[in-house]
Amino acid sequence: MNKLAKNIKYWAKSSTLLLVLSIAASCDGFLDEDVVSQIGNDYLNTPQGLNDGINAAYSTMRAWYGTERGNNLTIFGTDIFTNGADGSWKFMNFYTNQFDSQNGHVREVWDEFYRGINTCNAVIDRSVNITGVSQDLVQQRVAEAKFIRAHHYFLLVQLFGPVDLQLSETALPTKEVTRSSVAEVYAAIIKDLQEAIPDLEAEAQSSDYGRATRPAAEHLLGRVYITKGTSEAGEASDYANAEPLLQSVIDNYGLVLLPDFGDVHAFGNEINDEVIWSVQYTRDPLTNGGGNNAHVFFLMEYDVQPGMIRDTENGRPFKRYKSTDYTLNTIFADRVNDSRYKNTYVDHFLSNNPGTFNTTFDKSKATVTFEQGDTTMWLPGYNMSEAGRAKYPYQVLTPELYTERLFPPMKKHMDPGRVDRTQFEGGRDYIAMRLADTYLLLAESQFRQGKIGLATENINTVRRRAAFPGKEAEMEISESELTFEFITEERARELIGEQTRWLDLKRWGILVERVKAHNPQGADGIQEFHNLRPIPQNQIDRAEGNASAFPQNPGY
Repeated sequence: MNKLAKNIKYWAKSSTLLLVLSIAASCDGFLDEDVVSQIGNDYLNTPQGLNDGINAAYSTMRAWYGTERGNNLTIFGTDIFTNGADGSWKFMNFYTNQFDSQNGHVREVWDEFYRGINTCNAVIDRSVNITGVSQDLVQQRVAEAKFIRAHHYFLLVQLFGPVDLQLSETALPTKEVTRSSVAEVYAAIIKDLQEAIPDLEAEAQSSDYGRATRPAAEHLLGRVYITKGTSEAGEASDYANAEPLLQSVIDNYGLVLLPDFGDVHAFGNEINDEVIWSVQYTRDPLTNGGGNNAHVFFLMEYDVQPGMIRDTENGRPFKRYKSTDYTLNTIFADRVNDSRYKNTYVDHFLSNNPGTFNTTFDKSKATVTFEQGDTTMWLPGYNMSEAGRAKYPYQVLTPELYTERLFPPMKKHMDPGRVDRTQFEGGRDYIAMRLADTYLLLAESQFRQGKIGLATENINTVRRRAAFPGKEAEMEISESELTFEFITEERARELIGEQTRWLDLKRWGILVERVKAHNPQGADGIQEFHNLRPIPQNQIDRAEGNASAFPQNPGY
């Protein structure tokens, strides 16, 4: 299977391509990537320019998936994660006035997404001039551009509300911008995806792995309708419109839930039968950009504990995100039938630094001695007496001993394939859409329509897969047990740490109440205006008329 070329740079605000990559199929089944510079304006009108242009647009996905900015904007300030000890960006969890229009993350997402949007606009507009390539391929590339453009506008409208809607190429810099209504933005997103779906590959995964496919566009459009349904642009038909799209993803492309939940995010298994679409990274520093950095943010400070030093296997611990008590005690309350707690969190560490040490957090014993590979720490997930902990020849980290430095680390994104223990630029592909999410979105659309039996069965499909072997029946729920609250918790159990939670809470209209109820660090600061992010100040400043033409969101 070929794999989409990675990290293609494209400057789309002027009429000149400053840097792209020349791509050719290589003998090993992947794509060679060679840096090419000084490309003229007419290059986009050629078959190779069409390919390089759309690949450049794909590269802007890396502004969001697996990045610090994408994680901070979706993980911080929610009900299921709060801050660890890492000092950077805590204000995004606290909702203080430091989170303002100068925020670097919102500026970078805004700029990169609009760069990608204008690249898509250029590909679409120039496609009519291209000769020497089949019309089917041109239509597929245009469909991919519409998928990317719709994706970017979908995230922008969720984060910022009314945004500048540009649907044709901006060949020269301009200050003429305006904030189109939420309804207008959603109409453009839906039109793009509806037009894209027929011309995309009707396969579970593209033969050129990483390109958008028909099921990816159907999944995205289904989510668009469900999100639109609770927005100011919502219509009574939104949930009914979502249902057949999501059902099609499940029925028509051979996608299946993996038998073991633990395999979905297993290192080395990023390409699997549950993945609908993923964002491509690489191990080549030339083409990897900033890399997939999600591996650093969810880890605890294991590397200064007795018997341990930092290594690639256990990761570089930034201690950024700590699961809330609500997550550990409510979301993952069932650890007998449901495998997802066990498969989401690291529960023990093995010594990579043998010797005898004074204990640090577990004072039930004065010293501990380890040989290579011995257990150094165990996180049982429940409290025990000091006498109970003293029975073990290693430190036992129980919930009463959790701190902002020591807590259950999440293992979904760990990347032991990095070249050394300090490398920040991870190389794992980021799974952006997978089938379990499709089932949950479908169940939600059916629940909203009162189709409780169908919704319950789709929820149970996900839950049976999540069961420990032999516990499938115990994992099933009855129709009477399916409530909106259950849906919110099931999405947390399944999708925790996958850049969905803030967006889910916002679209459900419960962001403020859930943070106040379950995130003590964010509870005092969050207000209703935080349902939108601040418009970047540089965008307001470069608009003709400044704030009068492009006003800031209220509260910032």
